[in-house]
Amino acid sequence: MVAGRGRGLLVWAGTAMLFTAGCGGSGGGDQGEAKPPAVAAYASVEAIPEQLGLDGTTISVGDPEAAVTILLMEDPRCPYCQEFERTGGGPVLAKAVLRRQVRAQYTMASFLDDRLGGGGSKRAVNALRAALEAGKFTEYHALLYAHQPPEESDGFTTARLLELAAQVPGLRSPAFDSAVKTMKYQDFVAASEEAYEAKGTQQGVGPGTPSAEIGGYPLPETSRAILYNAKAFTAMLRELTDTDIS
Repeated sequence: MVAGRGRGLLVWAGTAMLFTAGCGGSGGGDQGEAKPPAVAAYASVEAIPEQLGLDGTTISVGDPEAAVTILLMEDPRCPYCQEFERTGGGPVLAKAVLRRQVRAQYTMASFLDDRLGGGGSKRAVNALRAALEAGKFTEYHALLYAHQPPEESDGFTTARLLELAAQVPGLRSPAFDSAVKTMKYQDFVAASEEAYEAKGTQQGVGPGTPSAEIGGYPLPETSRAILYNAKAFTAMLRELTDTDIS
């Protein structure tokens, strides 16, 4: 993205309503009733490139030549991340990726395990890395958020992760199952958490999830409402890409 677009993002985002809630952020609140899953947008996911970045932690999805790159920081147990992925900007982002207008990137955190106890986030991030190895990250990522257990339940057990993986055609295999059962990618899990924490303003504390960078520019914390509002997210992408995102 050109620098002008980055500056435009900061000006545009500043007009959004104040919002500081998020996992690990400075706010919080009652989520209310569960929302129905968003319609899956990755219908032709096999045509979407997926790869691990040279930094060893950034997972990229979509056309490398897309005009706009959006980096998302998420924790699999974070209910606000689920809200983004199911009913907020997530489905909009998926359409833009499919149309090669935007490239999505992910840094997967796991700090909620330490905060709440258990190991579900770490197990899920490890399984997502195994899914990337099989070329199925995008589908599995969407599936985990569609079936996210309550934050406090630590419900992403090994058995549950394998059960959900069976719903992604071609994902289950001896190699994938072994990687999930043995935590093969635990080094990746640790490195991803460190990369997330490095984005924060305090040592050892990340910026909260979900957080976003657009073209390398952080979306201001006071403008995170954009992530949860599909219409606002669509308007932002339309402004940044100069194309119809609807």
